[in-house]
Amino acid sequence: MEIKKSGMISVVGRPNVGKSTLTNALVGEKVAIVTNKPQTTRNRICAVLNRNGCQFVFLDTPGLHRPKSKLGDYMVKVVRDSVADMDAVMLLVEPVARVGGAEAELIGRIKNLNAPAVLVINKIDTVKKEDLLAVIRAYQQAHEFSAVLPISAKTGEGVEDLLTVLESYLPEGPQLFPDDMVTDQPERQVMAEILREKLLLCLDKEVPHGTAVELTRFSERESGILDIDATIYCEKASHKGIIIGKSGSMLKKISSQAREDMERFMGAKVYLTTWVKVKENWRDNVNQIRNFGYRDE
Repeated sequence: MEIKKSGMISVVGRPNVGKSTLTNALVGEKVAIVTNKPQTTRNRICAVLNRNGCQFVFLDTPGLHRPKSKLGDYMVKVVRDSVADMDAVMLLVEPVARVGGAEAELIGRIKNLNAPAVLVINKIDTVKKEDLLAVIRAYQQAHEFSAVLPISAKTGEGVEDLLTVLESYLPEGPQLFPDDMVTDQPERQVMAEILREKLLLCLDKEVPHGTAVELTRFSERESGILDIDATIYCEKASHKGIIIGKSGSMLKKISSQAREDMERFMGAKVYLTTWVKVKENWRDNVNQIRNFGYRDE
């Protein structure tokens, strides 16, 4: 495909509004982990879609929230920086007829941009269609958006229409990423994120948010089998026991689910070995945060 137009489009919003689900729906592949817990995404994730002679580069961002740790500070900085220097910005909101604090802050930043801003009302499968009019009115009073589109990232309703609208905002330009690239995340990082997703899905309360994953081995045998060794870090000894579970049952469950997704993503057999270690209060240690791959640059 000859690429004639290309551009960067940021996906911003409060935690748990569906940014990663939408990013995956837009590119047609799972490039960002998805859970029902807020603040699942920690880094800015780049997802690439080639379509109709256009290359869309979507930036999935952490949710804008009030930070409670150095890691939280980093995540909020990622969101705020992601609004700048974009060809378009998508503000993803829930179908609620009022503008919340997080949305108001993002709109304030959007007002200072020259780029078009699209209001995307997600989760329309959870409300009656007539209720959307009040939502649209509330946001139109806050800002004059270039376009307003109701969608359901979960069911796919409205996603095609959204892509059509976004295509009109892409400037003429060269191809930014190779044809076969769907994300800028290294394969090692994707594998670590898949394992972290399963921690979020399988564990409860504060435990999963205090976890980080480090891959210590990522190698391929001549047969094509991948050997992956991963260390799961948590903040408390009591959390380590919860992650491992009785007779190792929880860790086995988490690892099994992660391995299945890893094999699906890599298209190869995976041998996954996991360990659990304690690093107390790592979310407030800048050096540890950087060691786990959360960097400003």
